[in-house]
Amino acid sequence: MKVLLIKDVKSLGVAGDVKEVKDGYGKNFLIGKGYAKHATPEVLQEWEEKQQNLKDILAAEIQEAQEIKEKIDSSKFTVKHKVGANGHLIGSVTNKEIQQVMYAQAQIAIDKKQITLKEKIKTVGIFEVDCKLGNGIHALAKIDVIAEV
Repeated sequence: MKVLLIKDVKSLGVAGDVKEVKDGYGKNFLIGKGYAKHATPEVLQEWEEKQQNLKDILAAEIQEAQEIKEKIDSSKFTVKHKVGANGHLIGSVTNKEIQQVMYAQAQIAIDKKQITLKEKIKTVGIFEVDCKLGNGIHALAKIDVIAEV
């Protein structure tokens, strides 16, 4: 019997493979446990369409991430923060503040968890912050921290 693997099966193959297996193994174990489907033309066609849809979705996500990366790379964000008598910030600039400033100044909506600070920002100046946009795409945001009047 021919089966289409829909999950990886150790010592048999990976998802998407069409394999010839014994009837009992195919029906009772692979299909019964949800590791495979009987390899009919309809099932194979459905699998191909599903894989194409996943590729299209991934391509759209990568395109969107590239557009956001270009927008971040070409922008400079200004964060106003309270400064103490010694010239250092009161507290530090957080990734949540940076997220809010990015949305307010350039309508870039990313999650605060995607913003990585290498070290805490505790002084006035220009800093670079890494933004993970998914699918291996990173952007460097330039953050200008100024004293709040």
